[in-house]
Amino acid sequence: MTELPALVPHRVIGTRVRVTEPLPLHGDGRTTTRAVQFLRECQASGLHTHWEANTANTADTVDRHTYDLRTLHHLPPPSQQADEPTELTAWRAAHAYGMLYHRRGPGFVTVMDRRERPASARFTLDHPDLLAAFDTLSDATRLDTLAPAHQEAAHHLTEEGLALIVDGWAVALPPRMRRWPVPCMGI
Repeated sequence: MTELPALVPHRVIGTRVRVTEPLPLHGDGRTTTRAVQFLRECQASGLHTHWEANTANTADTVDRHTYDLRTLHHLPPPSQQADEPTELTAWRAAHAYGMLYHRRGPGFVTVMDRRERPASARFTLDHPDLLAAFDTLSDATRLDTLAPAHQEAAHHLTEEGLALIVDGWAVALPPRMRRWPVPCMGI
């Protein structure tokens, strides 16, 4: 049985997870980053994830975004809904398994980012402050609780698309892949 963080209401049955309430992607920082963390962990576990986006007031909030939803295209996309915003349809069209992930080594983390096609990027996080910030942001975290050097590192990670900051809350984006599809060379 896969253990997922109890960040959002959900049910796991075998290799499938169903989120039982719509997830707010444009809510307050804490709620949004926790939803992203949950989806990241579902992706890391290789679970087939069924969830709906909370599209209430989306027309009002899209203009107020503090982030671009394309940074989340590596995560399981939301289920299709009637009259959904085009950005959610684009998410489903762009999503592919393994677009963004990280692997750990002794004293470093390597991140592979293939979200911007056809280009790809590989990052090696080995600076102690970057590595500490990345590790801390594995859980949704208030930025003001971090040491100043780690806050700066969190902003650098966000600039590279490796973390998401919403209303003073931050979370790391790359999942640590625990299960690979067969053949794994297809990624």
